[in-house]
Parts: sequence; C-alpha cells; structure tokens
Amino acid sequence: MSEVLTPIVFQLGAGGIAGFIVGYAFKKLLKLLAIIVGIFVAALIYLAYAGIIEVHFGKLAEAIAGLLDKGAQATGLLVTIISFLPFAGSFAVGLLIGWKMG
Repeated sequence: MSEVLTPIVFQLGAGGIAGFIVGYAFKKLLKLLAIIVGIFVAALIYLAYAGIIEVHFGKLAEAIAGLLDKGAQATGLLVTIISFLPFAGSFAVGLLIGWKMG
C-alpha cells in the first residue's frame, strides 16, 4: 500500500508547495506589471495630448488583441496538466493560497 501512497503524497505535497510559490510570485508580478502598464499608458496619453507624439489607438488595440489570441492558444498545456491530476489539484490549491497571501 505504501508503494502507491508515497508517490501520491509526494505529488500532492510538491504540487501544493510549487502552486503556492507560483501563485504568490505571479500575483506580485501582476501588480508590478499593472503599475508599469498604467504609467506607460498615462505617459502615452499625456504625450499625445501635448502634441509631442501621435498615437494610433486603433492599431494599439489590434496589437494587444493579437497578443491575447496567442495566449488563448496555450490550451494544450491544460491537457497535460489534467493528465497529472493529483499534482495539478494540489498545485491549484497552493496557487490559490499563494495568490491570496500575495
């Protein structure tokens, strides 16, 4: 019985710890990224208002939409995660806890 239980417990523990670390770091990085993007957009708007630069906001929106479409293509990773369900489950729980604490 321990031959089966030991790998499952290891996957649950490792997944939980890894999920916590990733969730915590991801939330911190997202906060930093939001600040940087906010400052960049505010600077663009000010420079456009002052007449220093000309911003084509339609082209900017198209570029951002293109980046988001590339992110949606990453669903193949989900299939791989599902195949490792014990690890993925504990990773998800750890991720949520890390996100909450971050």
